Amino acid sequence: MIRTAAALVLTATLACGGPALANPSTTDPAKVPAGAYALDKRHASLTVKIVHMGFSHYTLRLNGLEGSFTYDPANWQQTKLTFTADPRSVDTNDPAFNKQIAGYLDADKFPAITFVSTAVAGGEDGKGTVTGDLTLHGVTKPVTLDVTFDGAGHGITPLGTRLGFSGSARIKRSDFGVSSVILNQFTSDDVEVIFEVEFEKK
Repeated sequence: MIRTAAALVLTATLACGGPALANPSTTDPAKVPAGAYALDKRHASLTVKIVHMGFSHYTLRLNGLEGSFTYDPANWQQTKLTFTADPRSVDTNDPAFNKQIAGYLDADKFPAITFVSTAVAGGEDGKGTVTGDLTLHGVTKPVTLDVTFDGAGHGITPLGTRLGFSGSARIKRSDFGVSSVILNQFTSDDVEVIFEVEFEKK
């Protein structure tokens, strides 16, 4: 009877403590542990919105994501981030349309979309910018991301460290040579990029 009661108490304690353990413990970059961090691809999304004929902000997703950075809390402004997306992984929930859009991106000729950061800036509210070189369709241009640091904490396991970020950017597809008669007639030149990403300490 005593063992059963103890087991119930332990179960209840773990159940109540689980969510608290999973919550971010800080949004202060200076308190994030130093080390190498890799993208948790199961908890990462990269979506793109483009105006279609003025009727909608059509949304598609890019899968095939990779990302990493090495972090030093004493010098976090010098963090160098590398992020890659596979343009052949376009997901519109329509396989035929996926191939059509990948064709606009010449995905077989240019099989990687990459972003390499060159500058990081932020404030005490967790909001900041990450500027870097975006290579898309074989063209490299500087792009600035608006980023929110959602926090750091143990995440799923009490011994791990997990970081979360949200953000967006606006680019012009014509700047990267993504242009055709069909695209120019039916879609906007402005493209909105939205990301939700989590990184885990290696």
